[in-house]
Amino acid sequence: MGSILHGSARTTPRLRAELQASQESTRSLAARYGLNPKTVATWRERTTTADAPMGAKSPKSTVLTSDEEAIVVAFRQKMLLPLDDVLGCPGLHI
Repeated sequence: MGSILHGSARTTPRLRAELQASQESTRSLAARYGLNPKTVATWRERTTTADAPMGAKSPKSTVLTSDEEAIVVAFRQKMLLPLDDVLGCPGLHI
């Protein structure tokens, strides 16, 4: 099964492993594979061929405070409602 790469990925895990194992210079590898030398250097420094996680380390709601979010979660669990139905509930003012 093939791996899923992000939209801007120019390398695959197999190519990354080749870059890491190669004894050639960074410039010659970059020219051979049509990559930026910085990309080659980055993959040579890493110990894995997997993409690094991107985004926030601890995702936060951009709309609700943590207290409001806890209230909504508790309400949904108690009432067994999907989020769309919770948004239409009268009396729940967030």
